[in-house]
Parts: sequence; structure tokens; C-alpha cells
Amino acid sequence: MKTLKQMLAGKTRQLAVVAPSDTVFHALSVMAANDVGALLVLDGEQLVGVFSERDYARKIILHGKSSKETPVKEIMSDKVAYVMPSATLDECRALMTEKHFRHLPVLNEDGSVAGMVSIGDLVKETISSQQFLIAELERYIAS
Repeated sequence: MKTLKQMLAGKTRQLAVVAPSDTVFHALSVMAANDVGALLVLDGEQLVGVFSERDYARKIILHGKSSKETPVKEIMSDKVAYVMPSATLDECRALMTEKHFRHLPVLNEDGSVAGMVSIGDLVKETISSQQFLIAELERYIAS
């Protein structure tokens, strides 16, 4: 199975980010343009939060706020769990399952952002790894 570092290196898509002062409407536009369910919120190069579809649904719509007037910093999740590139995919899955979230930032030792993984990324990698193992076992049995 690939390491988290290898999986991130294989991602071709540029990281989707917004600033804390950006409006929620702008953040939703960035999410739609990048076909993602969550964005990293960066103040310069520093990770300060994560903005997700869940944040929007629970903190804008249900509270009657305007997405065109509300800044991301008012509703983003600012207590962000993260992992280092050395984390295993199993550790990532366990953390995401325990904390009930679908997106996980990956930070380098110096605190800079290395990337973000989704539960979908982890599931795809698990399926790919299992398919490879099955093919290897079939080759072994056939020989």
C-alpha cells in the first residue's frame, strides 16, 4: 500500500484554498470550480482552518446568514486535526472515522501545508491496493 506521502505526490490537482476574509459565497464558488467538498483556509501560508459543505449547511443556512456577506472566518472549523506525510493511510482513516470528518489536512514538519486527503482518496487507494493483492495472489495460485 502507498504511503500518504506517495499518495499526495500522485495527486495532480492544485490545492483549493481561500483566505479567512473571503466571503462564504466566494468559498462555495471555489469549491464548485474545483469539484471539492472542503477547502483549506490559509492566512498567507499558515493553515488557520477548514471550510466544508457541512460548515455551510449548519452555520449559514440553518442560522439564516447570507453567504455573500459572511466571511469564511466566522464559520470555518478552526480547531483542525491534521496529519504529517509520514502518517499511514490506516491512521488517517481511523482519525477521520473517530472525529467524523471527510477531509484531512497534511502538514509538513515546519507547519507548511503538504496537501489534503479526503475519505474518498483513502477508499480509492484501499481498493486499488486490494485489487493489486488479489491479482498477485491469482498469479501465484496459477503458477
